[in-house]
Amino acid sequence: MIVGTVKEIKNHEYRVGLTPESVHELTAHGHRVLVETGAGNGIGASDDLYVKAGADIITTAAEIFATADMIVKVKEPQAVERAMLRPGQILYTYLHLAPDPDQTRDLIASGATCIAYETVTDASGGLPLLKPMSQVAGRMAIQAGATALEKAHGGRGVLLGGVPGVLPAKVAVIGGGVVGFNAAQMAAGLGADVTILDRSPEVLEKLGMYFEARAKTRFSNKANLADCVADADLVIGAVLIPGAAAPKLVTADMLKTMKKGAVLVDVAIDQGGCFETSHATTHAEPTYIVDDVVHYCVANMPGAVARTSTYALNNVTLPHALRIAELGWKEALRRDVHLRAGLNIWDGKVTYQAVADDLNLPYTPAEQAVA
Repeated sequence: MIVGTVKEIKNHEYRVGLTPESVHELTAHGHRVLVETGAGNGIGASDDLYVKAGADIITTAAEIFATADMIVKVKEPQAVERAMLRPGQILYTYLHLAPDPDQTRDLIASGATCIAYETVTDASGGLPLLKPMSQVAGRMAIQAGATALEKAHGGRGVLLGGVPGVLPAKVAVIGGGVVGFNAAQMAAGLGADVTILDRSPEVLEKLGMYFEARAKTRFSNKANLADCVADADLVIGAVLIPGAAAPKLVTADMLKTMKKGAVLVDVAIDQGGCFETSHATTHAEPTYIVDDVVHYCVANMPGAVARTSTYALNNVTLPHALRIAELGWKEALRRDVHLRAGLNIWDGKVTYQAVADDLNLPYTPAEQAVA
């Protein structure tokens, strides 16, 4: 198979779909790999390193889209990239379609076979291709929130961990999954006063056993959520419904109860955000203020730590890429129900239920695609 990876063009996105080591694995299995010149610069991987790994360096993304059987990316294809996709071509990347009708419409029109990292599952019901980026984003959320709390950035002027004689900041983490757990780890490690909200008694029990006295847990209902948001200096939105748009848990009315200069970090922004007042921002302009509350809603947070993120991502995406290249997408998905869960668009049809439901589009089961 001819596999291609291109330079990411989303604002301040420095990750790359394939590392030189991943290219080496693919070429060692007999596949041809095309890499756009400069694609790895953001992670310190020169064209020479890719050539040594067996890649062919290609001058433009257009040439790769025109030639490759499978495109391996990181972020969702931008409009100019979507226009280059062709029927039957495989697109393997993050998509986050539910809050993005324009992208969904373009991918349907392309006729491409689109496999989304974020909906591939595993035997335990987890999302293994989303997990490493959730770990990165959860940890980064505390860094970003701590910076936004500084007075020069519009915040309250509060140090997360406080100092002797001065109370630490109060941090509310909404959602106790991978993002929330990692955010709470970082916040507690810095000495903040941390409360984690979740609706699952089992999750709350596990968090309580892990953190013991270092963080508090609280059942997430409307009253408890409103109380924690009003009391917090920093709120981390870490809610996920796989493949679907995130629920708007923090309303515009709740902002009016918050402290002036408090900070919201919406890690769910890729799926539309879990704060009613959220809209996607970039690393170039990461924050904005509504009702004296600072909002940080960068839609590609892990892109800021591109090297760590790229290697963590390739660790989990490469095995599936190899399988698709070896067997073809249809046979690979036929044999692996968990990879099949990643199929979002096929032959002009939506094959992921939550995306179809959120965008009011007809749904075609993925099983029909591999039949």
